[in-house]
Amino acid sequence: MREVKEETGLDVEVTGLIGVYTNPHHVMAYTDGEVRQQFSLCFTTRLIGGEPHIDSESTDIAWARAQDIESLSMHPSMRLRIQHYLEQRPTPYLG
Repeated sequence: MREVKEETGLDVEVTGLIGVYTNPHHVMAYTDGEVRQQFSLCFTTRLIGGEPHIDSESTDIAWARAQDIESLSMHPSMRLRIQHYLEQRPTPYLG
């Protein structure tokens, strides 16, 4: 998973699909001037190696316990993905 490696320094292997997400009202603007409408596939993964680091697109990286997620500040779209993972849905979310 190239994107995970680039943004976190961690090597992972895909173990499942949480969902396919898009929202035409959610536009992402990066500090380098890039602007795009989000469309993403969200996977479950297993850590297989690497060393944690922060890239230029991130401000922090940390492991969090499931019971601590509610208190963390994050975009609602990211919270939805985590909620879907924690619900252990039998089929991937499409929406």
